[in-house]
Amino acid sequence: MLVVGPDGTVAGSVSGGCVEAAVYELAAEVRRSGRPQLQRYGASADDPFAVGLTCGGEIDVFAEPISRRSFPQLQVVADDLAAHRPTAVATVIAHPDPGRLGRKLVITADSVHGSLGSARADAAVTDDARGLLAAGRSTVLSYGADGQRQDVGMEVFVASHAPPPRMLIFGAIDFAAALARQGSFLGYRVTVCDARAIFATPARFPTADEVVIDWPHRYLTAQAEQGAIDARTVICVLTHDPKFDVPLLRVALRLDVGYVGAMGSRRTHHERLNRLRAAGLTDAELSRLASPIGLDLGARTPEETAVSIAAEIIARCWGGGGRPLTELDGRIHHDPMP
Repeated sequence: MLVVGPDGTVAGSVSGGCVEAAVYELAAEVRRSGRPQLQRYGASADDPFAVGLTCGGEIDVFAEPISRRSFPQLQVVADDLAAHRPTAVATVIAHPDPGRLGRKLVITADSVHGSLGSARADAAVTDDARGLLAAGRSTVLSYGADGQRQDVGMEVFVASHAPPPRMLIFGAIDFAAALARQGSFLGYRVTVCDARAIFATPARFPTADEVVIDWPHRYLTAQAEQGAIDARTVICVLTHDPKFDVPLLRVALRLDVGYVGAMGSRRTHHERLNRLRAAGLTDAELSRLASPIGLDLGARTPEETAVSIAAEIIARCWGGGGRPLTELDGRIHHDPMP
């Protein structure tokens, strides 16, 4: 997304630079006319000087004027995002009736604001948008002009705004402070938890969103019971102390989360596996554990180790192998892992 303010200032980006200047001009035109436009940019064989993407692909950009009159529900979206409530915004980007362009629905798990122009369309899009919101996906959906399924005429872009994923770091040590900085940089909502109050202080972890004093396994269990853990959550266990690690990992490895990693030497890792097996974990559950934590970057300092851990989390999320791109052929970008 890219926003052009009333004074011409810009926030955000749509293409990383390839078509930003053209999109800026499109936004200026839409602001003058007050009419939304759907514009396609891509490589042109007929006009080598046409605006296009350096990667050779194509991109559709929908530009619309935003004001209190055109989008009265914007404050609802802002409030939901500030409160970390999942919210989807559905916008009509193509329709036989130009008056329907830009119509919006704001959809949460239990409320709907606005209208796309008919009750039938509102009901169909609300249903589909809630499914996309649960999966954290944004996409363009096609319907008939009045919301008929398996028909064409109306296109609706559903933008899912999920709360930031969580990074839970257990162990209030220097490596945790460095990892908290990396987690915040990557867009995670970072929690540092340790049972030792003398170490778990906000002053030691200024980039963490919260610092919790509690036994790690007890805190994680409570968070799971409250529904505050999901499939995007990453859990990093940096204590390498059996009295903390084993009860915590026994809980963590049985949760539906995106990543569980534990710090320690290979000897510590093997001893930890034996303790976890004795605690009742299966080989399938243990196979989810990334230990020793991180990728092989040769890291030594807390900051280097934090980069190593962050790199492994990214690789697990997107299915990357961690090898230099110069050694690989084919696509650079990966599709999200299931």
